[in-house]
Amino acid sequence: MPLFPRLVAASAAAWHVYTRHEFVLRLAAGELPEACFRRYLVQDYLFLLHFARAWGLAVYKSDGLAEMRRAQRLVAATLDVEIGLHIDYCRGWGLTEARLQAEPEAAETIAYTRFVLDRGGAGDRLDLEVALAPCVVGYAEIAAERLADSRTRQNGNPYREWLDMYAGADYQSLAGEARAALDEQFASRGGEGRFPSLARNFALAARLEADFWQMGLDAQS
Repeated sequence: MPLFPRLVAASAAAWHVYTRHEFVLRLAAGELPEACFRRYLVQDYLFLLHFARAWGLAVYKSDGLAEMRRAQRLVAATLDVEIGLHIDYCRGWGLTEARLQAEPEAAETIAYTRFVLDRGGAGDRLDLEVALAPCVVGYAEIAAERLADSRTRQNGNPYREWLDMYAGADYQSLAGEARAALDEQFASRGGEGRFPSLARNFALAARLEADFWQMGLDAQS
């Protein structure tokens, strides 16, 4: 069985809280207050900066040139494409690049990003990619699940573009590559003795992602 669904099954409670968080459900219904979404967008920009650092760490943690090149492509994609697209998307919500850069990191942003970097620094590339998987693969699964749900507001939903972005072919392909990379890393660096530790870290990462949604939702109060 591939590693990713095994990790999800071993972390079912935390995964459910993350992928079906009230933030996500209200976003899909088009009922999320705009202040909550803007708060999330700002913090997600700050998260992406650390995301790029994490893939930079993956270069260092790689064993061979092929692995290094894959990680380097992900660094470049994050710095040269994803962050730029995020900045453009944020402008549509009235958030300038200067505003994004000036905002301090929320405690929830610090918690998840530093956890990822700590797992990567203390462990190997498998530890790093498992810690990243709830974000990289999770967003693809959340968007696909919400768009397939009859309760999701398809027309006139101000957040439909966000759902389409993560449910789209480009991002789904990236998530598929991340799933395959987990299997490759587990085959070369794993062994069943490592699975309980990996599952614990995966569950913790999912919990920290749920806290990240809650941080956005708390902006309504």
